[in-house]
Amino acid sequence: MLWLKAFHLIFMVCWFAGLFYLPRILVYFAASQDAATRAQLAVMARKLYRFVTPFMFLTIAFGLALVASNPGYYLASVWLWVKLAGVVGLVLYHLQCGRYVREANADSNRHGHVFYRFFNEIPVLFLFAIIVLAVVRPL
Repeated sequence: MLWLKAFHLIFMVCWFAGLFYLPRILVYFAASQDAATRAQLAVMARKLYRFVTPFMFLTIAFGLALVASNPGYYLASVWLWVKLAGVVGLVLYHLQCGRYVREANADSNRHGHVFYRFFNEIPVLFLFAIIVLAVVRPL
């Protein structure tokens, strides 16, 4: 079980690293006036999104393996269900990042750099909630 937990945490950290940096690339993309710079940032965003997406799946897979290791405990825990709701929200955020990356690569971006600066803070909220729920287990 400790190996499952270790891999779950490792892949979660990798996934979050991408979710923290990807919107930052979009901030620079939206703020740039230079076409060549925008094109390079769009490519960087696309490559990063493709790189971190498997980490999302691995995080979820190892999390589900942890639940399967002791389903009686985990499935009866309110904190886990709230955490899973947060994970669903994070997956939706990840998918929205993919939409924004596709828009950047099609040069059809509809948002400014200020929007992406606020959008960039969302995963921090998920991180705080998910970690507190998993470690403190307040519910």
